[in-house]
Formats: sequence, structure tokens, C-alpha cells
Amino acid sequence: MAERKKTILLDLDGVINTYNRDYNPDYIPPLRTGARQFLEKLSQKYKIKLFTTRNKMLASMWLLENNLNEFISDVTNTKELCWLFVDDRCVCFNGNYNELFEDIESFKVWYGK
Repeated sequence: MAERKKTILLDLDGVINTYNRDYNPDYIPPLRTGARQFLEKLSQKYKIKLFTTRNKMLASMWLLENNLNEFISDVTNTKELCWLFVDDRCVCFNGNYNELFEDIESFKVWYGK
């Protein structure tokens, strides 16, 4: 029996594309350098779902235009059951609320540092 791949929800803006604060609902920025190779490698071991608040049809077309559809199983804006979330705007909870509060207060997006 084949081993079932764990699912990863992977954010679009700031992770897969070159988004850097200039949000336009009708335009998705270009693919980040190295993203295709990363997705290809990741998809060999994991099931990848694109996690985005953008219009699902627009995001799906962007995947097709960038020849990434073979690596992505679905596009969703729903927090689904998964093994891991990958996002440029997140803080990992370590069980300590005081540290979590400090991490939230001092958070900076990687492209804003």
C-alpha cells in the first residue's frame, strides 16, 4: 500500500510570488525565483494546497500560466486539515502566552525587515 502524503497549506502572496505589500485584487505578482524548484521538490513528498484569500479562479489561472498546476492539488481559502501551514505572516505558538504576545508585538514580515 502506498504511503499517503501529508498535506501542506502553502500561502501564495509573499511565499510563492513576489508580493511585497502592494496588494491589487486583480493582479498576482510574478513567481519568486526558486519557487518552481521548491514546489517540485516539495510535491515529491507532500500534497500541496495553495492557501490564499485571493479569488480562486484568478489564483488557479496564475498557477496554469506559471506551469505550477502539476505541483498544486487545490486552491483554498479555508483552513483545512493539514500537517503544516507555510505563510509569510505567521507566528508559531510554543505553549507560552507571554512569549506569544511578545512575538506578536515584535513581528515583522520578512520583506519588511
